[in-house]
Amino acid sequence: MSRDSSILVIGAGPVGSVAALACAQRGHPVCLVEADHRINDSPRASTTQPPTLEIIAGLGLIDEYIAQGLVARVFQFWDRPTKSLVAEFDFERLRGETPFPYVVQTEQHKLANMSIARLRALPNAQVHLGMRVTDLEQTADRVVVRAVDADGAHEFVADYVIACDGGRSTVRKALDIEFEGFTWPERFLVITTRFDFQTAIGCSLRNYMAGPEEWTNLFKVAGDDLKGRWRAVYNTRPDESDAEAVSDTAVRARLARCYAEGADWEHLNLYNVHQRVAKQFRKGRVFLAGDAAHVNNPIGGLGLNSGIHEVWDLADLLDRVIRGEADAGLLDAYERRRRPLNIEYVQEQTVANKRRLEEADPARREARFHELRTAADDPARHRAFLLRASLIESARRAETLA
Repeated sequence: MSRDSSILVIGAGPVGSVAALACAQRGHPVCLVEADHRINDSPRASTTQPPTLEIIAGLGLIDEYIAQGLVARVFQFWDRPTKSLVAEFDFERLRGETPFPYVVQTEQHKLANMSIARLRALPNAQVHLGMRVTDLEQTADRVVVRAVDADGAHEFVADYVIACDGGRSTVRKALDIEFEGFTWPERFLVITTRFDFQTAIGCSLRNYMAGPEEWTNLFKVAGDDLKGRWRAVYNTRPDESDAEAVSDTAVRARLARCYAEGADWEHLNLYNVHQRVAKQFRKGRVFLAGDAAHVNNPIGGLGLNSGIHEVWDLADLLDRVIRGEADAGLLDAYERRRRPLNIEYVQEQTVANKRRLEEADPARREARFHELRTAADDPARHRAFLLRASLIESARRAETLA
């Protein structure tokens, strides 16, 4: 069939939908395809860092996005066994560094749905839900993508493809790109509850609670009804079965150990946790982004943000090349920038965040707490900690990498 679009985006999660919208707003014909018939609204990533908020503002979505979430200016580290606050970091220290000196807790499906709604209103954009990509092939000047839906087989032809089709990416596998890294032996259990931890224990909207045997990430989201939900993320034991981990007894015990004795819950999610990076972020005219390019543990709220930074960068590179303002060699900058930045600022940082929470040796545990306290108490170190933790430092580094 004839050429369908300049840019085909595969996967309509938050990264893919942002990629499609960013390219379409630059005036290019864009087609977005998604295997599911609707956007997955199960509890997943929600923490949006300051440089990502700047991108969302650039898309024209920021007011709607903030209205659908919760603004969180501070985050806290706790020693869970003693129920004591270790350190607090305040994004207000970044005023002047960013127009958004805070994070916004907005569930990722909301960003995807907002972006898709804008896409559907653009004459140069197509959105196909319920269409599963099966394979692709490329030549020197085009990419042919094959897909199926309820009506049968389809074929798309595009100048470029952006694959945002998740950690099990069909595109990455079709390109035979290795997914380097490892899987953690334990899994993560997410408990969504209406129990009000902030009233009960005086915590912030974002909390990291360290424990030598069991730790907890605790944060609040708005919920689709904007009435608020709390998500408590726990590590499971490596030998803990699925049935045991999600049993009423185990869930209630975990909540009780995190100050919420007797609390009920609305949703449970048990999943494996990986630290992996694709060996290549690009092959020819096909680019990997988001979970298709890298996965990591969620401690710190960095993976989704990194993916959005990638496609925003890529949309600019593609725009300049398609318009003839730059040679196609400019596209090499995508992998040169984004892969090392993900390794340094997402992979290394999320591994360090996990190690900090689970440290069992008493001396090293106290040393980590001391490091956090002294960083929080010193204005310069406080600011430096936030610049790195928020990915502002990463965004600035990207500008220096050709």
